[in-house]
Amino acid sequence: MKIFQALILALLLTSCGVSVNYDYEKGTDFTQYKTYNYFDNMETGLSELDSKRFFEVLDTSLQSKGFVLSETPDFIIDVKSRTFQTPQSSSVGMGVGSGGGGVSVGIPIGQNSVSRRIILDFVDANNQQLFWQGVSSEPSAPANSPEARSAQFQKVVLKLLEKYPPKK
Repeated sequence: MKIFQALILALLLTSCGVSVNYDYEKGTDFTQYKTYNYFDNMETGLSELDSKRFFEVLDTSLQSKGFVLSETPDFIIDVKSRTFQTPQSSSVGMGVGSGGGGVSVGIPIGQNSVSRRIILDFVDANNQQLFWQGVSSEPSAPANSPEARSAQFQKVVLKLLEKYPPKK
């Protein structure tokens, strides 16, 4: 039974796609950024437990790319998250009418889906200018287990940092 549950969880995690958009300041010398830290008193939009999970994954991923957490950083990271409902796009139309006119109604099929957007901003510590931004969008399942939440954050962070620093 546990194997079946693990298989379903793995299937859900791989089928729930994370899409990411990137933007950055052209002409930025990304090689100058070696150390990082976080903005004080960030309003991440995540729960305290999810924030802890997210930052743990983010620190591990950045450090595996050679970046160092520092009290005197080259860049500062800001994280914002928002969960929202998107209306179901499928509907069935029904209409009543005669040759001169009529009335039709679209009836939605299914439920609204819940999605989460996480924005990762990298800001130059010296001039306080945004130089890189990654925005992820993902289907979100708020009732996930702690393990599934950590796995999903791992997937999101890896996808967000996949193209950082940008290739010239």
